[in-house]
Amino acid sequence: MSDRSEGPRQGEAEDGTAWSGRDGARAFAAVEAATDRLLGYPFVFRALARRIGAGDVLVDYGCGPGKVADEAAGRLGARVLGVDTSPEMLALARGSTTAVAEYHLVEDGRVTTLPDACADAVMCNHVLASLPTEAAVLGVFTEIRRLLRPGAPFVLLVTDPDRSGTEYASLRIGDPGEVYAPGDELTVRLRRTDGSWQEARNHAWPVGFLPPLLERAGFRDVVQHRPTVDEALTVADADLAAGRAWSAERAAPPLVITTALAA
Repeated sequence: MSDRSEGPRQGEAEDGTAWSGRDGARAFAAVEAATDRLLGYPFVFRALARRIGAGDVLVDYGCGPGKVADEAAGRLGARVLGVDTSPEMLALARGSTTAVAEYHLVEDGRVTTLPDACADAVMCNHVLASLPTEAAVLGVFTEIRRLLRPGAPFVLLVTDPDRSGTEYASLRIGDPGEVYAPGDELTVRLRRTDGSWQEARNHAWPVGFLPPLLERAGFRDVVQHRPTVDEALTVADADLAAGRAWSAERAAPPLVITTALAA
């Protein structure tokens, strides 16, 4: 597990918070995310496309620098509202030359500029790893439920901490041989677009821990799916899928998609 005595890594604030401040936002924007683009985001978009269409409102909760929000807008034809706790992330998102989404700040756990039941769908990608407590995770789920109209879908993408220590194409979660309990600190290692690597401290939230929390927050019909490389060949970008061997991703797929409906 992570040792707080090590000092901040690239992309962290002095308090160990991942992706904080201007430098953290820029570091996050430079992450390659190849494994996510094979086994994560295409499946998030597919799950959303089954439930929403052109003109519907999609909230990207924890949108970061806005790349995935803008891609979702283009793919789904939805009106995308990106929300994040970081003003620096939102500044990067708004400043992108390809920005098409609308962006809002999360303050004290609430998007005060958005009313109840304003969204036809919400996606949330890799946000939980930054949350240190069960109460914080439940708080995010509760705010997402507030934003959704009844019956609307929530699609959640997470990395499985049980895959700790495996070297994937663009990431490694935790350290080899470690077993992480809910909320434990771990180190995530991410490849940058220039081929270098950076580390940040995150928190482990085992995928089996999530369905009961979602139900407590007001969701039903929770389903979890672990995408495989073979599935991705028909869903992800063809050049990306064919460009690497994806040996670790084939042996132990690291990402899990959780879908639920607002009760």
